[in-house]
Amino acid sequence: MTRVSLDELDAVGIGELTWRPLRRALGTTAFGVSAWTAAAAGDQLIEPHDETTAGAAGHEELYLVLRGRATFAVGGETFDAGVGTFVQVDVGTHRAAVAAEPDTAVVVIGGVPGAALPVSAHEFFYAAEPAYRAGDYERAVAIASEGLAEWPDHGLLNYQLACYLALAGRLDEARERLAIAYAGDERTRAWAAEDDDLAALREAS
Repeated sequence: MTRVSLDELDAVGIGELTWRPLRRALGTTAFGVSAWTAAAAGDQLIEPHDETTAGAAGHEELYLVLRGRATFAVGGETFDAGVGTFVQVDVGTHRAAVAAEPDTAVVVIGGVPGAALPVSAHEFFYAAEPAYRAGDYERAVAIASEGLAEWPDHGLLNYQLACYLALAGRLDEARERLAIAYAGDERTRAWAAEDDDLAALREAS
């Protein structure tokens, strides 16, 4: 584990910009990550650029306003972004930002589109949770099933799918998913023995 505070990082002047070498401090290799700070309102925070020009890495970029407030210009649209705002920009879209308040900081996460995949398996059944809680089990099945393209044998994903399928009355499919879950994660056997979501399977066996 590596832990660092933004204010512990060197403030490196790059022309009118102030760069904080976050990736170098953390040693991150899975994606690019840096921070940019501005001392005064009106200071340039993110240089005008896209990710297709010489010197760019061809990154899809995600900007997070960490503190202060920034005014972004993205693809011809100008808008203010306060603390906690995420701004995602694709490779070819022009972007820039200036500080709208003193002591503004923006974290930038970047990577080549598609390079960081696969998406974590849990994302799919987490995304299905609102539908599950609403009792829309077919919708939960549809959302979670998207993960099978990347995680066909994942124990927890298949277990959650078995639950949704059982609740939707699709018992044969639920059994198939549960068998894959057992093979992928032995813990699921104990869960299945008591899980109310799978009661219909136990009653039918």
